[in-house]
Amino acid sequence: MSSDTDLLDFNKPVAHLAAAMIDVPSVSGEESVLADGIEDILQKAGHLEVLRHQNTVVARTQLARSSRVVWAGHLDTVPINDNVPHSIDGDYLVGRGSVDMKAGVAIGLKLAMEISQPRHDMTWIFYDNEEVEAAKNGLGLLGAAHPDWVAGDFAIVGEPSHGVIEGGCNGTLRCEVSSIGKRAHSARAWMGTNAIHGVEGILSVLNAYEPETVMVDGLGYREGLNAVGINGGVAGNVIPDHCAVTINYRFAPSSSIEEATAHVRELFVGYDFRVVDAAPGAMPGVESVIGRDFVSSLGVEVKPKFGWTDVARFSQWGIPAVNFGPGDPSLAHADDERVEISSIDAVYDAMKRWLDSPS
Repeated sequence: MSSDTDLLDFNKPVAHLAAAMIDVPSVSGEESVLADGIEDILQKAGHLEVLRHQNTVVARTQLARSSRVVWAGHLDTVPINDNVPHSIDGDYLVGRGSVDMKAGVAIGLKLAMEISQPRHDMTWIFYDNEEVEAAKNGLGLLGAAHPDWVAGDFAIVGEPSHGVIEGGCNGTLRCEVSSIGKRAHSARAWMGTNAIHGVEGILSVLNAYEPETVMVDGLGYREGLNAVGINGGVAGNVIPDHCAVTINYRFAPSSSIEEATAHVRELFVGYDFRVVDAAPGAMPGVESVIGRDFVSSLGVEVKPKFGWTDVARFSQWGIPAVNFGPGDPSLAHADDERVEISSIDAVYDAMKRWLDSPS
């Protein structure tokens, strides 16, 4: 094992463990060293059964409890930019992955090792390749290869949520809406139809669109419909015959992909329309039996999650799920990525109280 991972000492304060994890580079696709270190630690726990699938490490209790909770956190980060190793700035732990999400992973690992008799049977998942395309996502690959290891009655994803509970998440749809014209020489423009000029109608629809806030289980999910790209043009002396606007629709979890697609398609009747990709949202999860107990025990604010996270994957598996972790999501991936040490401690303490309390 790398000497870096020898520093992963779960007996030390959780922020110290998070700092040590930051110092083990684990850009997407390069998580093996960190995964080795975590696996080595978990294998030493007599109360845990451990499984390794590629660079995803899973551990679970088998206490015959009446319910099972799954906790999941990803090991990978976006590329490093002179922000490893970590540094300390007042109450802030600074470095790549401090927010997204090595502070959360440190909490999960420390709790997995310390709590041998949790109120619910626990499954702890430390997975790879969350920051890249879905086909590589370690949680998804684990679920496909070992579905029994992702099964549970409630799931917590340790994504940064500023120390509040964020229920579910919006779905996302990306499509191309195109203007079709007729190609001609630009010296004889009247003989063609300019497709780039034709996107004016598409942009007018987007400018006039008023996104809704949809209430789901008492949480208001703000939707959004926005152009995120435009592509058109053939050459400097050619009237273009095609111009495509790429549009991203963020929709409330109460809508299916099919309903979201139908809604956007209806807005652009008469234009060429193509769905590029889509992912469903996740219902809040806070109205499940364990979800209500989790909210009541923690006593923190509950908010909707607007961005897509792997809670949606658990939702597809029929498991109510929430996001709960330290750190400001708006600082994720930033070069000055940083998380409050007090926030790491607060999330760790709240989770430990809940798991240690009688059911």
